[in-house]
Amino acid sequence: MTSHGSELARVLAQNAYPGRGILCARTVDGSVVGGYFVTGRSQASREREIHPTDTGELAVVARGDAGFDPLRHYIAATASPDWLVFGNGEQVSTVAARLARAEQPSAALDDLEHEPDAPIYTDRITAIMQRPLGHLAVLGVARRSSAARRASNIITMTVRALEPGEAVLLTTYRSDGQAIAGGQPFIETSCAARNGGELLDEIWSALDPAYRVAAMVLSVASELDSALVRNS
Repeated sequence: MTSHGSELARVLAQNAYPGRGILCARTVDGSVVGGYFVTGRSQASREREIHPTDTGELAVVARGDAGFDPLRHYIAATASPDWLVFGNGEQVSTVAARLARAEQPSAALDDLEHEPDAPIYTDRITAIMQRPLGHLAVLGVARRSSAARRASNIITMTVRALEPGEAVLLTTYRSDGQAIAGGQPFIETSCAARNGGELLDEIWSALDPAYRVAAMVLSVASELDSALVRNS
């Protein structure tokens, strides 16, 4: 049974509108997993779901007849024999292609740019997790500079050898649903989940129902077709 009093649940509950979030964790049973979730305020942002593609990836897609929007609809997770990559936009495919050329994870995250959604300029957040054991994870954020520079600042964190119950979280926003600020990089926290299914429950139940849209948990040891997905 998932504990709603976990530190991860408290962190998520304290941020009513986190935008999108990535999570690298080791559940209590020792499984290394990644997590991704989507929240939305507008009707268009809420009319989305996570769905498998014909190419074996996982995408955030429009529900119903809504038109395609590259900032809302994108490949959210892809995997090779060596790497699991997931995040909140088109950079996921870019990073995966760089890794396929044998670039190192930190270099694969270099020169990404924040989203061009003025005036918010949403962060691009990306996670790279080593397969199949998950000994290494690299989380990165491309964030608009607070100075006059137009180029994004690239901030990365390398996470090694997570212990059972440990997790690292990165969200695009800190928000009460009205005022929006950039998310805090990076939040080291803990989860009570014994396995991937319980972690998905832990994430889903902690997200504000007024904004939650979709979430998934991905095992580094399994193929993407075994991903655990929940849509609102």
